[in-house]
Amino acid sequence: MTVASGFAEPVFDAQRAFRAVMAAFARPGFGHAVPADLAPPPPMTPALATVALTLLDHDTPVWLDPPLAAAPDVAAFLRFHAGAPIVCDPAAAAFALIADPVAMPPFAAFAQGSDVYPDRSATLVLQVACFAGATLALAGPGIKDTARFAASPLPADFAQRIKANRAAFPRGVDVVLCTATEVAALPRSVRLVGEGA
Repeated sequence: MTVASGFAEPVFDAQRAFRAVMAAFARPGFGHAVPADLAPPPPMTPALATVALTLLDHDTPVWLDPPLAAAPDVAAFLRFHAGAPIVCDPAAAAFALIADPVAMPPFAAFAQGSDVYPDRSATLVLQVACFAGATLALAGPGIKDTARFAASPLPADFAQRIKANRAAFPRGVDVVLCTATEVAALPRSVRLVGEGA
C-alpha cells in the first residue's frame, strides 16, 4: 500500500492551515480558505485532510465515521502523517472525522467535557459539499450582531443539535465544517437566534 503524500512543507503548511482554523473559530459561521494542496485518499477532501494533519498528533485519539473507516488508505494516511491513534468508540475520541454528516451519531455520543474540564470534549470535523442550504442565524462571541450560516449536507436535526449543544455550555462539542477548499467553525459558544432558535 502506498500512502498518499502529506504536506510538502510540514511546518509552514500546518501553520497556514492552523491560522485558517483559528480564524474560523474567531469568526463562527464564516468560511475561510484553507491552503489545501493535498491529494488525500478518498473519500477525504483536501480541506478535511489538511485540517486533520494540522490538528491531529500522537496525543489526539481520532474516531472515523463508517465511510472513512471503510477506507484503509485513510487510516494509513492519518497514522503515517499525524501519528494519531484511531479509536472505535466515539466517546474516547478527541477528534472525530466525519465524511457523511447526515448519518453521523448524535453529538451526545462524543466526549462532552465537564464543567471543571470543558477542554476534554471532542471536536467534530465534518466534510460537507458546500456552504449553502438551510440557513441558520447565529450569535455569540466573534459575531457582530448575527451571522447567517448554511452548509450541506447536514443531519435534518442539525439546528436542534446546535441548540442543545449551546444549552450544555461550557460542556459540549466544537464543530468544524470543511468543503473541498474552505473551513468554517461552530464552537459550542455559538447560539441560534430567530426562527432556528
